[in-house]
Amino acid sequence: MDMQPPQIPPAMEHLKASGQQIKSLAPLVLILLIGIGLWNCWYTVEPEEVGLVLRFGKFIKETQPGLHFKLPAPVETVIKVPVQRQMKEEFGFRTAVPGVRTRYSSQNFEHESLMLTGDLNVAVVEWIAQYRIRNPYNFLFKVKNPRQTFRDMNEAIMREVVGDRTVTDILTTGRQEIADETKRKLQELCDQYETGIVVEQIVLQDANPPDPVKPSFNEVNQAQQEKERMINDAWAEYNRVIPKAKGQALQTIQEAKGYATDRINRAKGDASFFQQVLQAYREAPDVTRRRLYLEAMDNIYSSITRKIIVDEYVKGILPLLSLDKKVKP
Repeated sequence: MDMQPPQIPPAMEHLKASGQQIKSLAPLVLILLIGIGLWNCWYTVEPEEVGLVLRFGKFIKETQPGLHFKLPAPVETVIKVPVQRQMKEEFGFRTAVPGVRTRYSSQNFEHESLMLTGDLNVAVVEWIAQYRIRNPYNFLFKVKNPRQTFRDMNEAIMREVVGDRTVTDILTTGRQEIADETKRKLQELCDQYETGIVVEQIVLQDANPPDPVKPSFNEVNQAQQEKERMINDAWAEYNRVIPKAKGQALQTIQEAKGYATDRINRAKGDASFFQQVLQAYREAPDVTRRRLYLEAMDNIYSSITRKIIVDEYVKGILPLLSLDKKVKP
């Protein structure tokens, strides 16, 4: 009896062929995995970044910009932190599309910007905090969720600073002072919490009263401006009139003093002249009397326009002499 060899089922033949194909692809897969591993051993740090190398999640070292080698993941991983890039956080608004004509988000962020002032008024304060990462290790590992923590710090400090000032200071002249004080206190808090952040600038984007009270607030501002204008006009009139009046008064006083000095000097001169004449009269009475007489007659006759001189011993006057007509001297 002839024995036939057992026939292999078609399915087994297919598996056998698949196994042979896998064995032939195994070297390629191994080469591919080795290539991927070698590729993951190299990383590049950009000029504005630093790299923090973690080995099994533990910080090992910090690398500067350039090409560097590391062990393949998951043994070592690299976190790149932009330490030279200036970043910003917006409060009370959000920029939707930056550019020449910036578009802002239409969402309501009053929960961030609505604040109580020191004189128990309400103001809407919008600002921008610009910062850089100074210490990447502290930024990543000292504080949980550093970005949100930084935002919470901003709100706390701004509310503290705004709460110490009147609404007039916030909306008008005190904005730069508020920004400077907020920056100083915020930096102190960031250093205290070891966030690794350096605050570059605080910019008050806008400060306004809430929308429901804007009309009343504008009316108050207009009244205050009118008050200031009237005060300035009054001071201008005061500065125009008062110095002029003071100058005129001083001029009158100086003229009176000059007149008094003139009269006194004239009186002293006349008294001195009288004393000299009296002394001369005592020394030569006849001569002095005749001189005084002649001087008196000279003063009298010089002021008379019509003169008729008649001898005291004449008996009559010629009839040709006309006494009715004025005769020139």
